[in-house]
Amino acid sequence: MIDSDLATLKGLETKVLNQAVRRNIERFPNDFMFQLTKDEWANLRSQFVTASWGGRRNEPFVFTEHWVLMLSSVLNSQRAIQVNIRIMRIFNQLRTAIMSETDIRLEIEKIKRSLDNQDKNIELVFQYLDELNDKIKRPPLLPDREMVGYKIGENN
Repeated sequence: MIDSDLATLKGLETKVLNQAVRRNIERFPNDFMFQLTKDEWANLRSQFVTASWGGRRNEPFVFTEHWVLMLSSVLNSQRAIQVNIRIMRIFNQLRTAIMSETDIRLEIEKIKRSLDNQDKNIELVFQYLDELNDKIKRPPLLPDREMVGYKIGENN
């Protein structure tokens, strides 16, 4: 979760949350929290169509679900507990959605491979049919005979 979203849920200003994080940075290793790079932040902002003026001066912190577990061990207010429960449920829903998307992608890849194999098999059948057709000697459809009708270029 992005720091501003988390601060809103906690009923804090983003800068207050970030100050608390910086004061207790030893509680937040890289697998609990990280700060977006300028490119990552620019890419994320472009997804939300935000104004180019005002707003943040620094790239946001992003918190993993591990951070939420750490936070629940530090904060004991009723609101913090309820917010942490909701956040953990959101992370679980995201994990489930990602897993189901992965399963769907794997199924699609399996179908693509199957179709590729079928295309190759059909192409091979047509190749064999062409080879058989070339090997079979057939009599011409019409016997050799002189053409009847108007002939171009001859004196009439």
